Amino acid sequence: MRDFLPAEKARRERVLAVIRERYRVHGFDEIETPVMEEHARLHAGIGGDNEKLAYNVLKRGLDADAIRSAADDASALTDLGLRYDLTVPLARFYATNRGQLPSVFRSIQIAPVWRAERPQKGRYRQFVQCDIDIIGDASARAEAELVVATLDTLDALALEGGSVRINDRRALDWMLDSFGFDADERPGVLITIDKLDKIGPSGVVAELRERDATTAAVDAFEKYLNRPQTLEYHPYGERQIRKALPEGAPDDIVAHLVGIGESVAAARASTGSATGEGDAASGEDRSAAGETVSGDIPLTFDPFLVRGMGYYTGTIFELAHPSVGYSLGGGGRYDGMIGRFLGQDIPAVGFSIGFERLVDLVEERADAAADAVVLVHDRDVPERELLALKAALIARGSRVRLEQRTKNLKALLERAASDGYTAFATVATGATADALEVKPLS
Repeated sequence: MRDFLPAEKARRERVLAVIRERYRVHGFDEIETPVMEEHARLHAGIGGDNEKLAYNVLKRGLDADAIRSAADDASALTDLGLRYDLTVPLARFYATNRGQLPSVFRSIQIAPVWRAERPQKGRYRQFVQCDIDIIGDASARAEAELVVATLDTLDALALEGGSVRINDRRALDWMLDSFGFDADERPGVLITIDKLDKIGPSGVVAELRERDATTAAVDAFEKYLNRPQTLEYHPYGERQIRKALPEGAPDDIVAHLVGIGESVAAARASTGSATGEGDAASGEDRSAAGETVSGDIPLTFDPFLVRGMGYYTGTIFELAHPSVGYSLGGGGRYDGMIGRFLGQDIPAVGFSIGFERLVDLVEERADAAADAVVLVHDRDVPERELLALKAALIARGSRVRLEQRTKNLKALLERAASDGYTAFATVATGATADALEVKPLS
């Protein structure tokens, strides 16, 4: 959990302002939920490993005897917890406020979440998530809207060239079933498959055998991983998807994935965002080749994309950028979650940007702090004159700070520059806004 000095805080807020603005123009509306949710909701078995990282809040009024008697039962000790993501709170929010929301609800949530992580570079115990979700739409249009809005946001932050890896949890389940993995061993198998890009095919097969996974299924999976493949590249489309999966992939799943691509292609082409960079966007592994749906688009089908959240029921995706080797965000469809609160299934899908990773990639704009002026004044300048002068400059659109002159003027101005100020002026008694000599800080 970190402190942010003024310059970094200002930088973060500028990036957040762009994200909010782009999300809003795509028809999403911002909501806010409490930082705490009920313990039972946060530990309902749908948050994956994140549930183990939740910060729980001790019940009020427990005495020492009550704490000792319930020491082995966290649910008896706690009734609330800090949210570890924004999806579980959104599901509760929708179930609570459904009567006041449209039938298809597009939400924005931008807020901090908390996980009891082991702190390291890029991994924090408090961090900001930027979520957009669509509730009430089961069609491929919902996923396409999320992808288009997310890529448009990257473009607005001057991070062109972003792409999305996409898969479907139903396709994963079908594939594991076709290989012969039993239902009860699939969660562990998925954990191992998720390591494919780190330990490679041979490492995945070896770990599956160490897990004592069904031998015949591991053999079939190994044969699939080592099947002969062509190096020919084709952009995202039905052919690419079918070539990446074993023969006989369900038509409805393939059609849903293809529909997402068609909609994204149409949207990107109509705004001039389809840059023809399909080769770069598709990453290094192009063995799963297929044919385009309607021009190059920044999507690639990855049959081994897993994502660990237990609530995903369909499409899953991750956001990539060529400047870094890690994901900048992700999401997926979670049609079953809201039904736990309402007693009926409600389709839902969301996409989350990892703000802490993203903000480090955004270059500071030269005009980000334009017209930010430090007024350096002597001790004897009347306060009323200083405040009148400051007010006059603010009325003209400037950001203004008053600083009394110090012996080390250089250090004062360097600190002002680090806080985002771009100019300064010295102020004597009787100074006016029109007569000020404003000089650049750099």
